[in-house]
Amino acid sequence: MIKWTLKAVVTIAVLALVVYFVWNYAIPKLSEHEQRQKETSKALYTVKRVIDGDTFEMDAKDENGKYLRVRLLGIDTPEKFESSKLDKDVERTGKDKKVIQRLGEMASDYVKKLAEGKKVILEPEPNYEDKDVYGRLLRYIYLEDGTFINKKIVEDGYGNAFRKYPVSKLNEIIKAENEARQNNRGLWGDVEGLKQLEGTGKK
Repeated sequence: MIKWTLKAVVTIAVLALVVYFVWNYAIPKLSEHEQRQKETSKALYTVKRVIDGDTFEMDAKDENGKYLRVRLLGIDTPEKFESSKLDKDVERTGKDKKVIQRLGEMASDYVKKLAEGKKVILEPEPNYEDKDVYGRLLRYIYLEDGTFINKKIVEDGYGNAFRKYPVSKLNEIIKAENEARQNNRGLWGDVEGLKQLEGTGKK
């Protein structure tokens, strides 16, 4: 009888541990997986607002009721807001803060025409951080016609490849940057400033 009772207690304890594990670890992971599956199964979002050249606000809200913000993976554009990044760019390049901000405004204006109000597909980087330290989703973004926005911005000369992290599409974006520079496209052309910002992707 005692032996049977002991066996029952052990069985119940094991079952309790399994339930605890599933509830606290497996279910949240499944939810995250489902969210990524939703994104990669061609779910469309609308770009509600272009905040700057590499950050978008979407029409969808998160669990706290705030509009989702997306940081474009693999690229960096000149900074237009007062920030620690702007200060670092000024220190590194020796360029006037107003010059850098003007380039940031031009990059942002270009991206607004390209993406604001458009329906887009968000694609995460496999086996990579889902969000950055500011809570922004880290994503590749595509227009409905298949245009790869991250690459297009760099290809047209309004941003750099962000080389700090070796994401899977980085080489593709670096190639687009090299072509933009060689052909004097966008801010690599007649506008002074970006050439002195070479390496902005190496924060």
